[in-house]
Amino acid sequence: MRNRGTTRPTTAELEILRIVWDLQPCTVGQIHERIAQARRKNYSTTMKMLSLMLGKGLLTRDETASPHRYRAKFTRQRARKSLLADLIDSVYEGSAMSVALQALGQSRAAPEEIAAARAMLDVLERRRPT
Repeated sequence: MRNRGTTRPTTAELEILRIVWDLQPCTVGQIHERIAQARRKNYSTTMKMLSLMLGKGLLTRDETASPHRYRAKFTRQRARKSLLADLIDSVYEGSAMSVALQALGQSRAAPEEIAAARAMLDVLERRRPT
């Protein structure tokens, strides 16, 4: 997602991306149906959002299909990595550990999450040069 010519998705665009990731390939009607379940939006608003997202390089559209089918240009995982890297750089001055500590301190972590964090720390310690 950090390619030239693309920009960070807005909150509304991320909502649409989540829908597309779940359904792809999908039509405007399918996307709009999901959006309408959460809040009342006009069909034309959904169309405009998809058009903007195509222009930003967030989506692709198969115009050979009728109706047109949309796909996310990037996987959910790639988007997460890119957004997280942007957050680490811009807000936490490059400190991934600060992000992790802040996230863990914000809410109650489940025992499985704590175990996963410990396991990750173990891996990082083993990688560290002595």
